[in-house]
Amino acid sequence: MGICSSCDSNHAATAKLILQDGRLQEFPYPVKVSYVLQMNPTCFICNSDEMDFDDVVSAIGEDEELQPGQLYFALPLSWLKHPLQAEEMAALAVKASSALMKSNNNGGEKCGCRCKTVAPFPVSEESHRRKVASAGGGGAGKRSRRKFKAMLSAIPE
Repeated sequence: MGICSSCDSNHAATAKLILQDGRLQEFPYPVKVSYVLQMNPTCFICNSDEMDFDDVVSAIGEDEELQPGQLYFALPLSWLKHPLQAEEMAALAVKASSALMKSNNNGGEKCGCRCKTVAPFPVSEESHRRKVASAGGGGAGKRSRRKFKAMLSAIPE
């Protein structure tokens, strides 16, 4: 989801958990699933890498730890051992994307690091009109066509 390798190298990866309400919870250290379930007792936790549509959704064991750099979902208990439909998978992807975008937009920063986003350069309407007029060969209603000549050649084998 973007190239962040040249950003601040001291940035630690976090375990990211998408909650049922769409919020993102991050853990910069390994945390046991049992701890997360204490805060979310009506859910189970699954690893996004192990989810596939038309496949059953399985829970991560309570003694396992959420690993930094991984994305997890807190899903309702009714989804446990339930085949994941394509529509449900798409809805989860949208929920995760939205949560990740919200967390990345804090303070105008990108990818959770100190890289600033680049805003597009504003162009006034008059400036745009001048460029269009000058590109059209000077006449407002005139359209010029460039003539290109193919410069292809055959390479003998």
